Amino acid sequence: MADSPTGFNYAGGAGLWRLYYNTPERKEIEIRAADCKPVVSQEADTVRIDYNGLDGKAFDLHLKVWAEGGQVRFGAELLNNEPHTIIRELQYPLIGKLQLPQGYKLLTTHTGGQIFDDPVAKIANVDTRALYMTPAQKFRQYDLQYPRSAAANCFAFVGAGDGLYFGSHDTSLQQTWHGLRVYPSGEIAGHACNDEKQTEQDDRHSRLDRESAIGHVTSDFTELEAGFYRYPNAMCGDRWANDCSVVVPYKGEWTETCRIYRRWADTWWQHGPVPQWVQDMTGWQRIIFKHQYGEYLRTYRDLPGRIAAAGESVGCNAVLAFGWWKEGMDNGYPNYTVDDAQGGDAAWKQAIADYRSMGNRLLLYYNGRLIDVESDFYRRGGGSRVANKDNTGREFTEHYKFTGEGTTLGYYDSRTFVIADMSKREWRDQLLRWADRAMDYGADAVFYDQLGVAEEFPNWDLSREYPVQDIFTGRYKAEALQEIRDHIKAANPEFALGTEWLSDCTSQFCDFVHIVEFTALPESFPEWFRYTFPEVVWSDRCVRDDNDVPRRVGNTLLKGLRNDIEVFRCRGLIDETPVYQAYLAQVNAIRHEFPELLLEGRYTAIDGFSCSNRAITARSYTADGSIAVVAANTSDRRESALIDAPGYTLSAVRCIGDATAKAKRIELGQNGIAVLVFTK
Repeated sequence: MADSPTGFNYAGGAGLWRLYYNTPERKEIEIRAADCKPVVSQEADTVRIDYNGLDGKAFDLHLKVWAEGGQVRFGAELLNNEPHTIIRELQYPLIGKLQLPQGYKLLTTHTGGQIFDDPVAKIANVDTRALYMTPAQKFRQYDLQYPRSAAANCFAFVGAGDGLYFGSHDTSLQQTWHGLRVYPSGEIAGHACNDEKQTEQDDRHSRLDRESAIGHVTSDFTELEAGFYRYPNAMCGDRWANDCSVVVPYKGEWTETCRIYRRWADTWWQHGPVPQWVQDMTGWQRIIFKHQYGEYLRTYRDLPGRIAAAGESVGCNAVLAFGWWKEGMDNGYPNYTVDDAQGGDAAWKQAIADYRSMGNRLLLYYNGRLIDVESDFYRRGGGSRVANKDNTGREFTEHYKFTGEGTTLGYYDSRTFVIADMSKREWRDQLLRWADRAMDYGADAVFYDQLGVAEEFPNWDLSREYPVQDIFTGRYKAEALQEIRDHIKAANPEFALGTEWLSDCTSQFCDFVHIVEFTALPESFPEWFRYTFPEVVWSDRCVRDDNDVPRRVGNTLLKGLRNDIEVFRCRGLIDETPVYQAYLAQVNAIRHEFPELLLEGRYTAIDGFSCSNRAITARSYTADGSIAVVAANTSDRRESALIDAPGYTLSAVRCIGDATAKAKRIELGQNGIAVLVFTK
């Protein structure tokens, strides 16, 4: 990589791969590149690295590295001819002892995007509570999987004008680990050189663990490694291959990583048109009508009543309705029994009709994957037919513990669920029936919780010598959502589909997405996904009270996110949080004034304008003939800047909070926001 466009040599000369296999006696045996002798050959721009008989076993590994279109590409082929073994994991390609220029940051796609100023410090100081379960004396690892915590299958190290991009351009959508590790100095191979050194290392790591426990920062882990981990699960007689990893040294801003990924994604991504009412939706009130333990928090008649009024007060005309069925939230799945105590289906339909007659939209909730073990479906054998099984053949379970005001519910009396296998026809038919039911109720959209990502608890195949986990659950969920989308759009193109969790492979089939984690943390960088996939409408999360409202709600305007209004964890309404209510009303008033830009426009992040002060964060939206620039100041100092959009004329300025503007010159106090609209 010394000949990269950046003119910088990132590679440190460490091993290019690691492999792990099982025997009947031992579950994980490591083979390292440094311990094996390859045969290396080159033809044109392709280097081949061949290993035969790895570790004295009948394992063959054939690697190739080649240049293509400014990218460095990596391919691997495995052959296992060793009886009673399974090659579980191949970590390749790895760039060990990774050297980064000063100031490079780690950019991940976690929750749509996160960025960390010091990559080594971030990885070295992962949550120490989990390290009890890991060989933390050997390395520290930042856990990131696609398509789960990572919303796209790439990460990067970004500088001010260049960087290093890692992409898994794999249309199989198999579960892939983004390998981010740091090792102690001189320990990239993961092993000490002799017993004396090992004793010194053990002493040092004991000290580090003690220091971490009392809040000190680990500094001895300094050697960075990055790459991808895949799961061949190759038993005797199996052949496995993958050639989808790319590494790209690039010139430009962080947006260049978006362009690299999107150019590849355009070969398979197929997002359809989103109904205009979804584009114009500023967000939704997320309301639990009846909770898990039987308490009615809201009734059907509240929907066109106080709920509608609360939404109108902040410019929000949609409700994401949870717990509308008899059993209550996170209870009874997949029954969704008619709630006769409130008047049954007739009363629910009437409440929806009355709410919609006021110009509002109703998004109807179902859980897409959980099956209550006390439900009729499970007791009649549904669990055995469609539930995911672990590596022993037993059903995986999850436990949901919502509390009332006592302690019994939250600590002892939980609901137990098994997890549906999304590849099963029987379960997909269930999902389709729910969409029909939502349309019959007169709703505007159907929402399936927890279908946006690969399964945390995948099904295991026990039919061969070793159990094997299913690594394609993200693809199954994408296929299920595509089938639902096609079904509902054939009936009504204006009817919308939504899910929870953000991932490129599933969001392509959705009209809106409910994010699963915080989007306003110091490291949050949702503009990565917004810029890469501007078609996707998705939300913020975790604004639940009057705490830190201007910064967090301002962040949604700055980053182009819809507002998930979940007051008191969906148990309250926004009229109970006056600070949140007043501030969101101001934000949405500006959105409604310029919907063609701030709601329907393309999110273009840092393109099309200039800002004279880097202390101010500014992001852009564009539409035909217009550009809007949202500028925010999250520091505790007053800042001023000149905002300009070459080729455009300033036509309007709107301010929120401690903010003033004189033409293109803005001055912002802490959490002040200015919106500048330019036209051709």
